[in-house]
Amino acid sequence: MSEQCERVLVTGGCGFVGSHLCEQLLDAGSAVVVLDNFATSTPDNVARLLDRPGFDLIQHDVTEPLPTVGYFDIVFHLASAASPPDYLRLPIETLRAGSLGTANALDLAERNRARFVLASTSEVYGDPAVHPQTENYWGHVNPVGPRSVYDEAKRYAEALTMAFRRERGVNTGIARIFNTYGPYMRADDGRMVPTFIAQALSDAPFTIAGTGEQTRSLCYVEDTVRGLLALASTDIPGPVNIGNPHEVSVRRLAEEIQWVTGSRSTVKYVDSAIDDPKRRCPDISLARRELGWWPLVSRAEGLRRTIDWFASRAAMPAEESLR
Repeated sequence: MSEQCERVLVTGGCGFVGSHLCEQLLDAGSAVVVLDNFATSTPDNVARLLDRPGFDLIQHDVTEPLPTVGYFDIVFHLASAASPPDYLRLPIETLRAGSLGTANALDLAERNRARFVLASTSEVYGDPAVHPQTENYWGHVNPVGPRSVYDEAKRYAEALTMAFRRERGVNTGIARIFNTYGPYMRADDGRMVPTFIAQALSDAPFTIAGTGEQTRSLCYVEDTVRGLLALASTDIPGPVNIGNPHEVSVRRLAEEIQWVTGSRSTVKYVDSAIDDPKRRCPDISLARRELGWWPLVSRAEGLRRTIDWFASRAAMPAEESLR
């Protein structure tokens, strides 16, 4: 991050990735303003930041006109439901965050002549027919399936971001984030890592969709945030894949979590979700070449840190675990 970056806006900054991004920005000496409506997040995620100088939290829905909150050097747009249970529960809200929310954030960046960074997703590739996925692959997405509310919201957000760059000269960058995990995920958010950890810690059966042979590429949140900051410090438009190029099957991941936790969990196979991708793995050649970025935290280390965090939360009294 450039030393000239003094003030940063983060939409969705109380979410899992957003809270880590805010922490690293503060550590780098930036002032940070967060806009979040808490639809899928909680202010508890940034409780550790509330007393830090330069941090300001505003409850606001980014699909509504943005409040007057001063000048910014960088705008990070992360506001969106991100897990399947959340965006399936909030389909219209998810589409509005990707459309109206992105437009509002881009307008603000344009007024401030700020660098704009869109947190897009590997879901724009859908169930890919190309492997690994490179940024010039256009994807294989069902535009009317249940998952389309998230996939198409992000695809539209990318198109709008590029339109602002071409038509209005806004300094934009697009990061396509692959599966990210780490502390401050919700145990009930429906994504694979927190679900398996919560099941392992309670010795409940691992619920594995389909055969469990489908693959994902897991990137520890610390590495994902480094990638976002690296993109923000350049003028590169992207899209740029931010993810870990090491694949793991869903079943293998459950086994690794079971080994680390010493869980007695068995396996319960359930039906696959509609349009669930069979393989997911980024080609990060562009990020390596243009950003000097690649993931540093191994899966073994990242899982250990994440499991330790979940275990510590489970051991807290209820009133403390909510803080």
